[in-house]
Amino acid sequence: MKHFFATLVVVGTLGFPCASAQSLLPHGLTAVEKAQLSQFTFRHAALTPPPTTAVRAAAEWEEVEYLVVSWQPGFQNILRQIVAVGVTECKVIITTQNQASVANYLTANSVPLTNVIFMDAPADSIWIRDYAGNTVYANDVGELALTDWIYNRPRPNDNAMPSAHATQVGIPIYITDSGTNDLVNTGGNYMSDGMGNAFASNLILDENAVGNPYGVSAKTEAQINQIMLDYMGIARYVKMPTLPYDEIHHIDMHMKLLDEQTLLVSKYPPGVADGPQIEANIDYVTANFLSPFGTPYKIEWIDAPPSTGGAFPDTGGAYRTYSNSVIVNKSILVPVYRPEVDAAALAKYQQLMPGYNVVGIDVDNPGENLINLLGAIHCITHTIGVADPLWIVHQPIAEANAGQTVTINATIKHQSGIAWSKVFWRETGSTAFNEVPMILLDNDIWTADIPIPNPGVDVEYYIGSSSMSGKTLTRPLPAPAGYWTIDVQMLSTEAWAATHIAGPYPNPARDKVNFNFGQIGAVDVTITNTLGQTLSRQSIDGNGLFTLELQSDWKGTLFVLFEGAFGQVTRKVVKL
Repeated sequence: MKHFFATLVVVGTLGFPCASAQSLLPHGLTAVEKAQLSQFTFRHAALTPPPTTAVRAAAEWEEVEYLVVSWQPGFQNILRQIVAVGVTECKVIITTQNQASVANYLTANSVPLTNVIFMDAPADSIWIRDYAGNTVYANDVGELALTDWIYNRPRPNDNAMPSAHATQVGIPIYITDSGTNDLVNTGGNYMSDGMGNAFASNLILDENAVGNPYGVSAKTEAQINQIMLDYMGIARYVKMPTLPYDEIHHIDMHMKLLDEQTLLVSKYPPGVADGPQIEANIDYVTANFLSPFGTPYKIEWIDAPPSTGGAFPDTGGAYRTYSNSVIVNKSILVPVYRPEVDAAALAKYQQLMPGYNVVGIDVDNPGENLINLLGAIHCITHTIGVADPLWIVHQPIAEANAGQTVTINATIKHQSGIAWSKVFWRETGSTAFNEVPMILLDNDIWTADIPIPNPGVDVEYYIGSSSMSGKTLTRPLPAPAGYWTIDVQMLSTEAWAATHIAGPYPNPARDKVNFNFGQIGAVDVTITNTLGQTLSRQSIDGNGLFTLELQSDWKGTLFVLFEGAFGQVTRKVVKL
């Protein structure tokens, strides 16, 4: 990967918002800032080409080394709570030019400074999610770097901060600020699954269109997609219509990826506020896109709370949200509002993310009413991934047939290689986990079979792995406190087969995809396109790894039909 180390340049702020006003700047544009858009220079003179090797954008839930925040005196109680959790999970970089004051405040409130790094740099606002850099890795698990976009606010100190972060931790940074790569984008309108797929609202199209107020070159959707692929490794960039009552149009205010296949989405009462458009957007996603495993997305709804008087955004209420959370290794920080509505939301997180430390932080109190400024916890935090990632990707097994075996497959990678991988499993109610070694099949795919007990007893399991260099990691990250649960029941033959055909992965793909079979017998495989035309047909032994080579003239959505004694199972593949 080509290195580009940024030199921090403090930009003068004459005529623009300054650090002294930083606690007053809302998430959106002020009236003064709107007037300044045409005067402000968003493009930079220095050329920053994209990485020279393929990169992978990290997911929200991957292991992080740094939590980054911009310290603002007007929100120090909220920031203190964030830092208090952060220092137990990773290093915390605090941007402030008043280190002594912040250090004294944290110490006085029993927050240890052991993992705190103070970065002496100016800042304009607290909304660091939107302007901080985003983690990418060369060739999936190689060199760590940051990718930075042009910030869509005339706040020069904020826009310079990603370069300061890169200098602080000593990693390369790539910036889409030059030539036809001058992309305006914000972190709150970006959600990555770590497998080349990302979500956004149509704000990304609007802000880079003809006549945009930022002075950047007009771009088609295809050109934007190419920039995201070149700089971020995003092969499938899913975009949805903006919402009528969300003034900033960032998807993190109503949606969050919890894993590769699960979307947590805000829910409003029928016909209220952005509820209808959110539901239409999710219908669009589920009708047109599959998870990277080739299966439908799992949609989990979480109620968006009203004001104490019952007002939602369409009747003057603030845009309250529980999806605007941040995952910091084994902890999840969730915005909360008042106990009577928060309890169910926090319980939902704990149900969906067992073993994680779920912490609620009030963003709706009179002293620090962050939510009234159009943002919450995800908006004021960002993360930088670890420099030595051990990447584990697995589609959890939701249900299985009693008295049979289930094949557990995972993609596991580390730049030094993998020394061992295991599946740890137990019957519900047991305290000790059994261990089953995983076997390397091919292409970093590891597999193991675990027995399934009689009906009425579910199975809990997780995956652990160690690299050749000695790094050990689990998935889920908080295992053994966190694990996946297999619902054991008597399945139909076809349902049984569906749980024994893992894949396709990767998806989308350019040249080939993999499936892994759990001894399902002879299988006929037929590939068709959206026109119903048969592209390929073959018979295979349904046992172990099956690699499907994608021909160069196959394009778009492909349907892979598996037929055998079990019946029929169809999976979709997106050919790039």
